[in-house]
Amino acid sequence: MLFHTWTFAAFALFLYPLYWMLRRREQNLLLLGASWFFYGYWDWRFLGLIWASTLVDYFAAIRIEENRDPGRRRVWLLASVGTNLGILGFFKYWNFFSESAVSALAVLTLPGGRVFLYFQF
Repeated sequence: MLFHTWTFAAFALFLYPLYWMLRRREQNLLLLGASWFFYGYWDWRFLGLIWASTLVDYFAAIRIEENRDPGRRRVWLLASVGTNLGILGFFKYWNFFSESAVSALAVLTLPGGRVFLYFQF
């Protein structure tokens, strides 16, 4: 489902009135579920990534709220941001770096690198 399609328009028109009929906590849960559905509609195989990201952020937020020490709060924030950027970076740039490494090894006449580095998503 893409933002410029009729499918998304129907999805949004269904969610908008439903959102305003709910209380604050239920609104958040609706948006969370709608986000998962929207992401899964694109490709269900990646739902595990968004669920993992959600769990990391949820538990990091709990730890940030529990701690009063700014240093510990910063550690949990950095863990959350780092996890999300790590997931993004891995799936966005793996092919680029693996292909670059294979090309570099080929220039150095080390063809064995292709076996270990050429794995695309």
